[in-house]
Amino acid sequence: MERDWPAEDVASLIKLIDDPRHRINDDGTYKLSIEQARAILDLRLQRLTALGRDEIGEELDKLAAEIADYLDILSKRERVQEIVRAELLDAKAQFATPRRTEIIESEADFEDEDLIQREDMVVTFTHGGYIKRVPLATYRAQHRGGKGRSGMATRDEDFVSRLFVANTHTPVLFFSSLGQVYKLKVWKLPLSAPQARGKALINLLPLDPGERITTIMPLVENEADWAKYDVMFATSGGTIRRNKLSDFTNVNRSGKIAMKLEAGESIVDVQIASEDDDVLLTTYRGQCIRFRVTDVRVFKGRDSVGVRGVTLGEDDRVIALSILRHFEASPDERVAYLKRANAVRRGQGESVAEDATADAEAEAGADIELGAERYAAMSEAEQLILTISENGYGKRSSSFEYRVTGRGGKGIVAMVTNDRNGPLVASFATEHSDQIMLVTNAGQTIRCPVDNIRLAGRSTQGVIVFSTGDGERVVSVDHIGEDEAEEEAAPE
Repeated sequence: MERDWPAEDVASLIKLIDDPRHRINDDGTYKLSIEQARAILDLRLQRLTALGRDEIGEELDKLAAEIADYLDILSKRERVQEIVRAELLDAKAQFATPRRTEIIESEADFEDEDLIQREDMVVTFTHGGYIKRVPLATYRAQHRGGKGRSGMATRDEDFVSRLFVANTHTPVLFFSSLGQVYKLKVWKLPLSAPQARGKALINLLPLDPGERITTIMPLVENEADWAKYDVMFATSGGTIRRNKLSDFTNVNRSGKIAMKLEAGESIVDVQIASEDDDVLLTTYRGQCIRFRVTDVRVFKGRDSVGVRGVTLGEDDRVIALSILRHFEASPDERVAYLKRANAVRRGQGESVAEDATADAEAEAGADIELGAERYAAMSEAEQLILTISENGYGKRSSSFEYRVTGRGGKGIVAMVTNDRNGPLVASFATEHSDQIMLVTNAGQTIRCPVDNIRLAGRSTQGVIVFSTGDGERVVSVDHIGEDEAEEEAAPE
């Protein structure tokens, strides 16, 4: 690179390249650049010894001609257009086949939902108002007894209160305490990781201050079938109303009035019911009433106040709505069944109070013997009603202890409310494998299986479920069904 090389043979090529870093000196010599030196060093010795002067000259001439041609193309627009035209004609000759796709104007409007893939999602909703969806495929099945995986990251005072599996196109109705109903498809809910907390529902729905969601209701995807279902509303003032589910097909983004409320009232719960079911209303002061769904006519409008479901006493309000399976049985049959069923439960090691049949026996006339088929039919129809009080006491009672009467009355005792128990905060039907979550006004939370709670008579006091501190009271009880408990404990 330090040596001056004669440039006679490559002078024309150097001028053609016109590199300002490599000029021919005045004495007709030039120096090799670093790139040229490296190119020479990269050549094998065999290649160097085989190079002939004529071959090098021919390669230089060919290279010079190509460089000159390229420079001419870059300097003339006409040549560039000719080359582009020739390449397009060549592509046309190779690929010019008649169009096979017919492009027409769409006769239907497409929405974002039409592009959403159908996929099963696990939707979780927390007591604190956070909601999310996670693909069901994220959870793999485990054998019984597995440790599961973390399903949701929540704060200490928060917990998962509602969990269900639904398709991305499944519509979900959200009923609020102020009588509004909101509607969202599952795919519009926030998609999150299994460990994520989700998104606050207040950021998805236009909720007013103090308004809370009391019921989340996933429905069948085909809205044409909604007319087959009834929904039962219950308010804190003892009013009840029955509507066709099809009344809530068209719900705007800003919500829709679901029920007209009197001053100071709020919606306690909304449940799907059929004409073969019974309605059970439970009050704050320990009363309850059970009547047939057909005792409430189907209302045509959404802005009516409904009819009287239970007559409330002073300083009383409805705290729970339950839909029970109806079963026709005489008082004598109910007593006979309860005696036999409780004896079986004691034999299986369950805790059953001695006076578990006292209320039913008071209504019966004589002892009878149930046949095997009748006992089996009543056993299949039986449900266990769990009742919890403010001071943390609770009990389970057979649904056959709640006799069916007409609506509008004062009802019967659901649980003794005294200084020990305090008023009631929750009442709902459970199965043996269900679990419950209790929360106090101090933020304390406990989760326990319902089969640890003793079966007792309808008007008894119950047993301690949650040991509350001084001035502390239970403010909320959430029911975790068998499927929900399995989803939380077993998926991975």
